[in-house]
Amino acid sequence: FMESLGPMVSLISNEIETKTTIIRQLALLSERSPEAEVGPDMHSRNSENSQTGEKNSVMVSQGRGAYNSVRSMIWMELKQGIVDFNQQTDSGCRTLLRLHRALLWLKLFLQKLAETPTSGRLRSPSDLCREAYQTTLSHHHTWFVRRAAELAFIALPERGFFFRLVCVQNQEELSEVLTRVVDGIGEIYDRTQKALEENKMLDLP
Repeated sequence: FMESLGPMVSLISNEIETKTTIIRQLALLSERSPEAEVGPDMHSRNSENSQTGEKNSVMVSQGRGAYNSVRSMIWMELKQGIVDFNQQTDSGCRTLLRLHRALLWLKLFLQKLAETPTSGRLRSPSDLCREAYQTTLSHHHTWFVRRAAELAFIALPERGFFFRLVCVQNQEELSEVLTRVVDGIGEIYDRTQKALEENKMLDLP
């Protein structure tokens, strides 16, 4: 989706691709490490007691690795001291946090794009994308990156491009498709947010 928006948005899409690659590489490395073969699979429906909030130590299946889920990755990296709360490290948790922030930007952008005003004209995707960026990713970027992003959004395609991209004919159909997408992204974001928040990882350097 990001690549289809054109080379001017490559600033963000390249960052997403780079960080996704980092986590995939960490996952491959963990599969070769005996220490990474076991850990709590926090995605299990039985892994958390709703009354006490205590998490059961459900073990990750042999051969699936510590990067089988977000929570098992967090558990393993904390256990091995890979995560540093005071300085930058090449941890999967830190990398995931950056992807998590980018996901919120994408969610807000698509949510705005799906909105149909009761009166007045539809706003341009460029303006909507800029607003979503200023609310999310801009707080974590340097001045130079923010300026580059602002220029990139000016070149964003018009709304008709998004109709063709998701194979719809009008704004009503676009809203229907994007609302489903936003709901799916929202569930992923909320689960990741909870896992990071519980482990105080929302501000990793």
